[in-house]
Amino acid sequence: MTAGRLGKIASGGASEKAAPVTAATAVALAVANMIGIGVFTSLGFQVRDLPSGFALILLWVVGGIIALCGGLSYAELATAFPRSGGEYNLLSHIYHRAVGFLAGWLSATVGFSAPTALAAMAFSGYLVGAWPGGVPPWVTVALALAVVWIVTLVHLIGTKGASTFQNVSTLFKVALIVGFIAMAGAYGHRQPLSFAPSAGDISLIVSPPFAVSLAYVMYSYAGWNAVTYIAGEVRDPRHTVPFSVIAGVAVVTLLYVALNAVFLYTTPLSQLAGQIPVAAIAGQHIFGATGARIVDAVISIGLVPSISAMMWLGPRVTMAMGEDFPLLSAFARKTRSGVPALAVILQLAVVTLLLFTQSFESIVEFIQFSLTISSFLTVLGVIVLRFTQPALPRPYKVWGYPITPLLFLAVSLFMMINLVLERPAQSLTGVGIMLSGLIVYAVSVRHSRGNIPGSS
Repeated sequence: MTAGRLGKIASGGASEKAAPVTAATAVALAVANMIGIGVFTSLGFQVRDLPSGFALILLWVVGGIIALCGGLSYAELATAFPRSGGEYNLLSHIYHRAVGFLAGWLSATVGFSAPTALAAMAFSGYLVGAWPGGVPPWVTVALALAVVWIVTLVHLIGTKGASTFQNVSTLFKVALIVGFIAMAGAYGHRQPLSFAPSAGDISLIVSPPFAVSLAYVMYSYAGWNAVTYIAGEVRDPRHTVPFSVIAGVAVVTLLYVALNAVFLYTTPLSQLAGQIPVAAIAGQHIFGATGARIVDAVISIGLVPSISAMMWLGPRVTMAMGEDFPLLSAFARKTRSGVPALAVILQLAVVTLLLFTQSFESIVEFIQFSLTISSFLTVLGVIVLRFTQPALPRPYKVWGYPITPLLFLAVSLFMMINLVLERPAQSLTGVGIMLSGLIVYAVSVRHSRGNIPGSS
């Protein structure tokens, strides 16, 4: 490989001046990628075993802290290796190109496609729920396909237009959530539940139910690493990457804490316990018969920027792999407006297939364990590189090292252990999907004749 090629890879293949993603867009991507349907559905599983307002709110505060620990750890790595591709890029540098390829293979195939399909189906489901009288089942699928195809078209037009769409839609999403919080606080009737700590809360916080509930919370925070997937396209990654992580997680944590506080403040625990559509239940309790439909509409609109974020980030992994492996080079080609069109179309095709087959929910369960492994190995890489490459230029160093990465690793390890114990078949299947990438990797390496990063 030539020195020029190596330099292009290290810098992300774009000059600082040409980088199209501003700090505002990076924050918008992080916020949109995190706020999905999790925060509107998980509280019902938590209140069954944690009948304490303080413990329930603490869950979301702790989740935000863990997400921040992971995000800041990623920021150190992404600024040291400022290239798009997320775990594919980082794990290739930390361990071996094969490890990075497996993480990239998972992201490029179903890692982003399945959550996108799930969000699209949730979008149509909530939108139909807001429509009085209901609609035929085929309309739900048609709406899901329509939103994905329209959002994809926006991204294919160009990065500049996609940035504007992402910024505006995310801002509107946050405004809707803030508006709901304000209206609920103003019109809701307070329930006999205290948010102040009590002596009994200590036993709840150290109990297994608190730890299990934290796993649900961390799923809701998934997406805190969004900016690392486009690190090669952001302006001034040294400052933009850590700033977007801090700002994104801070905004989402505030919204999550406020939302759950409102749910608990206005709705009896008995009505929330064991229920999935907790937001709709709270809306109905606060605003009457039309409340549930109002909340459904808010959630539906709010899922559009989430779909947009995933349709932006996922193809960048495929693009980065195409830049390194000649067999996949077609996915690295960009349009004049800087869009890896074929990579975007590939993800669109997979999402469309999943929507028609309705198999995305099972795939999300299968890949969750593998995705957690990828993030675990990446954050572990911060510690590994501090020992193996102490002289590596680090434009940003994670705050509170080594406590920050260790805290994230401890929680991630706990989640992986519980996933294996609770869902052994799904976890092993997810690992199988990930390891299937070894076949593609072997063929790609033979085809490239070693002319890829890390081949020497």
